[in-house]
Amino acid sequence: MLDDTNVVLGITGSVAAVKTVELAHELRRRGATVRAVMTEAATNIVHPWAVSFATDGPVVTEITGETEHVAYCGRDGWADAVVLAPTTANTIGKIAAAIDDTTVTTTVTTAIGAGLPIVVAPAMHEPMYDHPGIEAALTSLDEWGISIVPARREEGKAKLATIDAIVTETARAAGDQPLADTTLIVTAGAATEPIDPVRVLTNGASGRMGRAIAKAAYVAGATVTLVHGPVGPHSPQAFTPRSDDPEVPYADLVTVTDTASYIDAVMDRHAEADALVSTAALADYTTEPAAEKLASGPPRELSLTPTPKLLDTVREAAPTLPLVAFKTAAVPEATPDADSAVVEAARALQTRVDAAFVVANAPSVMGADEAETTLVDGATTIPVSGPKPVVAETIVHELAARLRR
Repeated sequence: MLDDTNVVLGITGSVAAVKTVELAHELRRRGATVRAVMTEAATNIVHPWAVSFATDGPVVTEITGETEHVAYCGRDGWADAVVLAPTTANTIGKIAAAIDDTTVTTTVTTAIGAGLPIVVAPAMHEPMYDHPGIEAALTSLDEWGISIVPARREEGKAKLATIDAIVTETARAAGDQPLADTTLIVTAGAATEPIDPVRVLTNGASGRMGRAIAKAAYVAGATVTLVHGPVGPHSPQAFTPRSDDPEVPYADLVTVTDTASYIDAVMDRHAEADALVSTAALADYTTEPAAEKLASGPPRELSLTPTPKLLDTVREAAPTLPLVAFKTAAVPEATPDADSAVVEAARALQTRVDAAFVVANAPSVMGADEAETTLVDGATTIPVSGPKPVVAETIVHELAARLRR
């Protein structure tokens, strides 16, 4: 996500500075090289030694004759992007007024003048966040092209955004953005078809791939609507904050339940979209639900009715909208030539709905951290495997290449 990216991490005197060690580690895990600049107030909250350990580099705590701010953020400087996290009300106001009286404000003024991508993550008490001067300052920074990662309002505080949100925004700001000025709809998760007021028909989809694609598309510059259903029968341990943060600041989240609500949500929005990526595992059948909870014990039979197909419905309404479809194997994995059968099924789906390409995979990928897939476009097949975020990036860049054509 941030491979070969040099990031200057500016740390100011909010108590949220204790989070910056974790943030520096995560930036590096995503591929960035990190160098920190700290205000004097920040050094009273987190020790520069801890930050040096987290960044594996020197920490600037004062501007000297070495002109560190220019070396890092001048027009020929080291940095590719600047991240301020946490950013106090004091620092936000100073940046907007071009006041340079700390290491961080001097570094940021230099970065603004040099045209570097900048990400600001505020953290303060809620009344300070709501001060009209701070609101006006944040508006000014936004108008200057600075990316703002909104604070989380909790317990009377405007808390620092999640580590994942800050890293994602950094990747978007520092990246090439091949999907800039593009609007995407991504579907994710499983559909649930009610049997009675408490029971449903569903499947094992977790929504991981859809969320990963939505995030990768956002990093690539797109405006994303994520239509998301339930996450299937998975243990809570499958959704830790590190791998699947429940927040989705990278997309406009639309929550749905059954196949009909998925279709309605997409149909309400497809006219403004430049493409649809349909990863959700929708139900193939539905049933007429009982008005009251069915008693357990006696055998029962359900009458199943085929549901409408999302892609067919969209294609009929939007004949030219680019579609990326997903096809799950309908054959046992142990079957001879199962891979070929899956690819042929994907080709048939591509032909039926005129998809840009189809992502073919086995049922075993549902709920898993990793995926083994094949991108199918007519006679062309591209095997892609690995962690779902990595596979998602490949899918997004394949889509971007087709949209550019």
